[in-house]
Amino acid sequence: MLDFRNTNTLWASIFVETLARLGLQTAIICPGSRSTPLTIAFAHHPNIESIPVLDERSAAFFALGIAKKTAIPTALVCTSGTAAANFYPAIIEAKESRIPLLILTADRPPELRDCHSGQTIDQVKIYGHYPNWQTELATPSAEIPLLNYLRQTVSYAYEKTLLPIRGPVHLNIPFRDPLFPLPQPAIQALESNFKTEEFFNSTQFLNETVFLPANFESDVIYQKWKQTESGLIIAGVAETKNPLQYCEAIAKLSAFLQWPVLAEGLSPLRNYQDKNPYLISTYDLILRNRQLAEKLKPTVIIQIGDLPTSKELRQWLQQCQPLHFIIDPTYQNLNSLHGQTINLRFTLNNIVDKLPTLIDYFPAKKTEYLQSWCQAETKIRSQLDQKIAEINWLFEGKISWILSQVLPRNTPLFISNSMPVRDVEFFWKPNNLEIQPYFNRGANGIDGILSTALGIAHRNQSTVLLTGDLALLHDTNAFLLRSKLAGHLTIILINNNGGGIFEMLPVSQFDPPFEEYFATPQNINFAQLCATYSVEHQLITSWQQLEKLLNPIPEAGIRVLEIQTNRKIDSQWRKENLNKIAQNGS
Repeated sequence: MLDFRNTNTLWASIFVETLARLGLQTAIICPGSRSTPLTIAFAHHPNIESIPVLDERSAAFFALGIAKKTAIPTALVCTSGTAAANFYPAIIEAKESRIPLLILTADRPPELRDCHSGQTIDQVKIYGHYPNWQTELATPSAEIPLLNYLRQTVSYAYEKTLLPIRGPVHLNIPFRDPLFPLPQPAIQALESNFKTEEFFNSTQFLNETVFLPANFESDVIYQKWKQTESGLIIAGVAETKNPLQYCEAIAKLSAFLQWPVLAEGLSPLRNYQDKNPYLISTYDLILRNRQLAEKLKPTVIIQIGDLPTSKELRQWLQQCQPLHFIIDPTYQNLNSLHGQTINLRFTLNNIVDKLPTLIDYFPAKKTEYLQSWCQAETKIRSQLDQKIAEINWLFEGKISWILSQVLPRNTPLFISNSMPVRDVEFFWKPNNLEIQPYFNRGANGIDGILSTALGIAHRNQSTVLLTGDLALLHDTNAFLLRSKLAGHLTIILINNNGGGIFEMLPVSQFDPPFEEYFATPQNINFAQLCATYSVEHQLITSWQQLEKLLNPIPEAGIRVLEIQTNRKIDSQWRKENLNKIAQNGS
């Protein structure tokens, strides 16, 4: 189990064994010399899956995807020098979206720094304030006090990826030569007297829920809520390990208060439609109708998760200035609207578990305020669905609408930033397919999209990625992971030859420089690109073809289903039709 060949192998094997006993399951390893002791230790450990990945940026987002899916820290290893810098975008995303990553950057020892030794940069605190915690380890030693220090520091680092808020932790790890497992007799002699089980006896990680507060004093808050008829629950952007429990908890709160639930497309609620008859999915269109928006002003809102993507909703809330309750167990500021806010630093279950027992408590008689929301939802949803169903040409907004109805049950769906995430919010139809949405909405960038989706798909149910052409091109190195993927990823590629989201912005009226500097068309033949990586490619020419290819989904490999759309025509359709549908909702 422990490797006593030399000081470095012993140090690295204790490091890795500690992580294994804490619960680490996966390590993503980038090639390099200075990280050799760590690479060998991870590669030889029987209980940790170690995956080599060439490109550090892709590796980091792949690790991010795995950690998203499992909610367990994933280790990420690289050599010294600029290799570490390529992890930075994924570390920022991990921080902002609260994903547990353990970043392990190998480094040269202190005597080889600041003297023009090759492949050496300043790696100490290289990621600024983004890690939950960061430190540099001592140089390896076989002395028992230092081995104890190593074990306890690694244990603390693992804990800090999860508590009190999930996120990245960075350990900078210097190694002296020899980096390779050349025998050192003095170290080999230690093995016979080393009591391994005694050394690791206390190495374990307690379930994190032990540390969450459970003393929610409910009476005052419930009384305030129950006295409010014009109240809203806003279920925003949310990734959860137990979506059914999450949806049932919100349904119970909605039933108790008789409040509508505005459900973002990136929330699991829209995929458990029958759990909550007060679910509102067309709020963006409802609020474009100024008469309805005025009538539906709330006095109190309860926000669960980050706010939805909808700019229309955010602007409306800023105008209304309701009393704002935010349910979140961390100590982050989730109120970007800066209104009157009461932060309830508890889990959703802490709060809902205090509610009276309710059994199918959705009475037929609704409050006037609730009835107004439900009527608007029924009317606008019907008109939107009818309008979308009539579209026979390849309109990119219809893709999200189709996915919400034809994907196999429980399909993990990774949704790219930019236009796809907005189309899901606009067009995703409520259903009971229990689809699992994933996304990188921490920093909202388009970098690492394919790598993250592959991380979600690895050792998971067959997975789907919805992305645009620019986001895919930004991360094509991730196709190098095709031989490492255990599972399947279908990539639905919306190829509108540029940045479709910019067509919706005022800058689109100014060309030049709009087309070249904002839309940035790349004119790529994706069939040829896929062939380079030996990835399957199919060009979609009809909705019937797409539906047929999405159910069932293959069990292994990667395939690209390319849908060529026209961003200017699509933009014009949105401008002409969405506001019309909104005005018909009164």
